[in-house]
Amino acid sequence: MVLAVAVGADGSPVSVSWNGDSRRDIIVWMDHRALDQAERINSHSSPVLQFYGGSVSSEMQAPKLLWVKENLQKTWSMVYRWMDLGNWLTYRATGDETRSLSHMEQWRESNPRGMEPYGTDEVFWAEIGLGDLYEGSQAKIGHSVVFPGHPLGSGLTPTSAKELGLLTGTPVGTSLIDAYAGGLGVMESVPDVELKADMFDEEAICHRMVLVCGTSTCHMVVSKNKLFIPGVWGPFLSAMIPEFWLTECGQSATGALLDYIVQNHAAAPLLANQAASQSMSIYELMNKILLSMAHEQNMPFLSALSQDTHVLPDFHGNRSPVADPKSKGVICGLTLDTSEKHLALLYLATIQGIAYGTRHIVEHCNAHAHKIDTLLACGGLSKNSLYIQEHADITGCPIILPRENENVLLGAAILGAVAAKKFAGVHGAMKALNAAGKVVRPSSNPRVKKYHDAKYQIFRSLYEQQLSHRSTMAQALH
Repeated sequence: MVLAVAVGADGSPVSVSWNGDSRRDIIVWMDHRALDQAERINSHSSPVLQFYGGSVSSEMQAPKLLWVKENLQKTWSMVYRWMDLGNWLTYRATGDETRSLSHMEQWRESNPRGMEPYGTDEVFWAEIGLGDLYEGSQAKIGHSVVFPGHPLGSGLTPTSAKELGLLTGTPVGTSLIDAYAGGLGVMESVPDVELKADMFDEEAICHRMVLVCGTSTCHMVVSKNKLFIPGVWGPFLSAMIPEFWLTECGQSATGALLDYIVQNHAAAPLLANQAASQSMSIYELMNKILLSMAHEQNMPFLSALSQDTHVLPDFHGNRSPVADPKSKGVICGLTLDTSEKHLALLYLATIQGIAYGTRHIVEHCNAHAHKIDTLLACGGLSKNSLYIQEHADITGCPIILPRENENVLLGAAILGAVAAKKFAGVHGAMKALNAAGKVVRPSSNPRVKKYHDAKYQIFRSLYEQQLSHRSTMAQALH
C-alpha cells in the first residue's frame, strides 16, 4: 500500500526522492524514515491519537508528510495534492478528487454518521506543524470525503475509458485501503455449518477476525461499539463496513520476513534449484522436508521440530499490540548448521513466531471487549498450508479460507458493484459475493496445545528480555 502520492498543480508527479526523480512520487507504507517525526507528533497528546492506540506509527501519513516538509522543502512547495494511492487512482479515473472515508477517518477526533462530505481534524494538523495543508480550502489533503463505494463524478472520463478499454461513464466507487478491500472480500465467507444459530448477523460478524497476509499482515475485526485498545489502531467508524467500528492490528513484516530468512541462508540457492527442478516453490519444498524430518526424528507432531529454536518476528518493529517501532527481531537457538534441513527448521520457527504474534493480537483484543473466535485468511501466505495450520493450532481458532483466490480484488469489485447500483449497500454485496472454501481447524491433540502454550510463553519473554537489554545499554551510554 502506498501512503503518499505527491501530485503537482497540473496533475503531474512530484518527486519525494533526494535526487528529484519525478518517477519516485510515492512513499510506501513500510518506509520508517519518519520515526523522529512520529515521536514528536505523539508528544502532543492530541485526542486524535486515541484512535491509534495512543500513538501514531511512522508507517502513517502524518509523520511521513512532516518528514517531507522538513527535509524536502522544494518538493513540499511544489505539491498541490497529497493523496493515498486509492484516492489517486479514483481521481485519475474520474477527475473527481473526493477522498474516501477509509483513508481519512483515522485523522478525525469526531466521527460523522451522515453521507454528506466532510473534512478532517484541522486542529490536529496545525498542532503538529502541518497546518499549511489546509491552505486553499484544504486543496492539499482534500475537502470532500464520502463512504467507500460511493459513485464518483460522472464515472470514467473519456481518456480513462479509452486507456482501460471500457465505456465512458462506467461507474467508479470511492476506494478502500487495500487490506480493507480484502476484508470486504472475505468477512462474510462463512459456511452455513459455522454460522451461530443463536446470533444475529450483526453480532456474528463481530466474532471474526480477517487476516490479509502478504508482505505484511493486517488483522481486522469490527464491532458495533467504539472500543479503544492500547497499541491498536482504531476504532474507525465505517472505514471498512458501514456502521461498524473497525479495529485494525498488524504485523509489519510477515511474507517479507519469511523471504528474508530464506534468501539470506547459505542453503537457499541449493534449495531453490531443487524446488525449480521439481516444479514447486521453495516453500512447498521446505514443507515436504519438514514432514520428512518429523518422520525421521520420530517427532510426536511436526511442530515439535522447533523445540530448540524460537523467533521474535519484529524484524521491522512491532505494529501491534505493543506498538514499538524500535523492537528488533530475535532468533534463539542458532548453531553452525547451514544445511537445507536447518533452513527448513528456521522457516518453521519463523512461521510459528508470526503465529504467536497473531495469538498475542487476538488475546489483546479479546481482553479489551472483542469476542474473536474465528479467523478468515486471504492473501499469498494463506495459500501455504503449513502457515495456516500453525496459525490455527497456535491461536486455537478455526481458520476459514475463501473460495475466491483474489479477495482484495473481490473487495474492489464489491465497491464497483455498489457504485453501479447493483446492490443497495456494501454489506449486502458482501453477503451476496463472499463464499467460503476450506475450513482449517486446530489440532485436537492436547500435546500440540501444551507445546504451543510453552513456546508462546518463551515468545512473550523474548520481547521482555529485549526491553531489559535496551534499558541496560541505555544506562551504560547515559
